[in-house]
Amino acid sequence: MATDVQTLRSYCDELLDASKFRDYCPNGLQVEGKITVARLATAVTANQSVLDAAVAWGADALLVHHGYFWRGEDAPVVGMKKRRLATLLHADMNLFAYHLPLDAHATLGNNAQLGARLGFPAGEALNLEDPTAVGTIAALPEARGLRDLCRDLQALTGREPLLIGDAERRVCNVAWCTGAAQGYIDLAAERGAELYISGEVSEPTVHAAREQGVAYIAAGHHATERYGVQALGAHLAETFGLAWTFLDCDNPV
Repeated sequence: MATDVQTLRSYCDELLDASKFRDYCPNGLQVEGKITVARLATAVTANQSVLDAAVAWGADALLVHHGYFWRGEDAPVVGMKKRRLATLLHADMNLFAYHLPLDAHATLGNNAQLGARLGFPAGEALNLEDPTAVGTIAALPEARGLRDLCRDLQALTGREPLLIGDAERRVCNVAWCTGAAQGYIDLAAERGAELYISGEVSEPTVHAAREQGVAYIAAGHHATERYGVQALGAHLAETFGLAWTFLDCDNPV
């Protein structure tokens, strides 16, 4: 089966409530290709290796979390940008990208999917003042040890997480936000989190964790954001009868 690209675009925009987000990039259809979509590839980032794999698989559309045209990005279409866009245009392949909307979706989003895979309750928004902010906090039904949580994350993501804190500590109140959200650790501490999980770590994160008594786990930006595009891809495939695949790309960050 197949669908036309504008139907797919409208469905995704509405499903993810894309218009309500003030983001660092345009969300939705970023590069227009063929009119009909029957084969949908998904990936975290639209880098060249992913584009080449999508072309080889015969994708009509590529759906990613990290697309193009970021705020502050140089405008000239030269070098790496030229090669990437040339690949898409030569293949007549559509590029869909959803950044914050895909982080935030209550069931298909990166944050919801990571929490579900770790066995966390749905929880509530970490930032109650901003309905578009990403991040979740939840009380676990029973305390879990940090060493065991690190093992669970390693088994899930395929990479060893970095723990700032005592591995023997057990925690109940957990906050998490995928990707580069280490800056939310102060908010997590204010909300009473005993553990905060994100993708990346910065030098100040270590001090914030130690001085506020919040354990911190950096589990990888790419690694923690694999799951939203897969959940959305599976949902779109079921809804529109599409063939779909997930194209992973090793990234140690």
